[in-house]
Amino acid sequence: MTTANALQVQAYQTSDVTEQVRATPGWQQQYRQMSPGHFNGQLRCLGLEGVEVYEERLNTRVEQFFSAPSGSLTFCFDRSENSLYLLNEDSRNIWITPENYQEVAVVFDRGFLQGHGLDVARLEGLFMVPLDSVQNALFGSWLSATLTRLGQADCPLEGRALAEQLLEDCLFILDGASQRLQGDALGRRGEARTVMRRVSDWAADCPDETLNLVQLARVAGVSVRQLQQTFKAFTNMPPAQWLRLRRLNGARRDLLRGGGPTVAEVAMRWSFWHLGRFSESYRQLFGELPSETLKRGRS
Repeated sequence: MTTANALQVQAYQTSDVTEQVRATPGWQQQYRQMSPGHFNGQLRCLGLEGVEVYEERLNTRVEQFFSAPSGSLTFCFDRSENSLYLLNEDSRNIWITPENYQEVAVVFDRGFLQGHGLDVARLEGLFMVPLDSVQNALFGSWLSATLTRLGQADCPLEGRALAEQLLEDCLFILDGASQRLQGDALGRRGEARTVMRRVSDWAADCPDETLNLVQLARVAGVSVRQLQQTFKAFTNMPPAQWLRLRRLNGARRDLLRGGGPTVAEVAMRWSFWHLGRFSESYRQLFGELPSETLKRGRS
């Protein structure tokens, strides 16, 4: 992982999802690669007075399980679909990014919010819901360009002025976007998100456990059909495929740890009983054989 600093802007180039997670301070999160190819990630961060700004780029599809920083209010602008997602400290979810995903996010900490008299509880009903606005794309482009400009600048950064502007802009966009929500659609989205929340909680509490489709539906408290519909909406893949990719990522994590296990032992631990099919599936996803990953873990 390489790092470059200019003023307060930090830039990271990563070659593994674990590096991407380590480069993002303050967040509790897990990443798993979910589409073929060598992973390539970018992250830029800017620390202001009570405000953090992030820009993230991912070349492969990535499953993100995350919990936002304690006491925070986060505005995430998905530049792939030009949607705004509002997060608070209770926001916790699993979702899967598209390939070549781009996002900018602004995180306001508890002290900054209290200093501006902003009651996060009054925003209930807006968290983790896709909010559409014509301003989303414009703001995302402007913030990305601002990070580039500040990273190349050789003059002092007026952090407080920029922080105040970001809060004003984000609240303006939120006000317009929240008025476009549809009640019935929002209710259905909330029910589906409850299902994904249960799956998220299971994934966080049992990261090394493997389930089949019926067991996962039982964890989620729904039928297999409902589980399939929910996963299609939130991850754009069937739950069986998600379970398989999750197991492959677990195997990769064990191989990178090194410490003695063979490829066959790791494969059996994650219920890949046919070593040849495991190696081929692993190569298709990560662009290398499990034995190559194991060598790096032991070096």
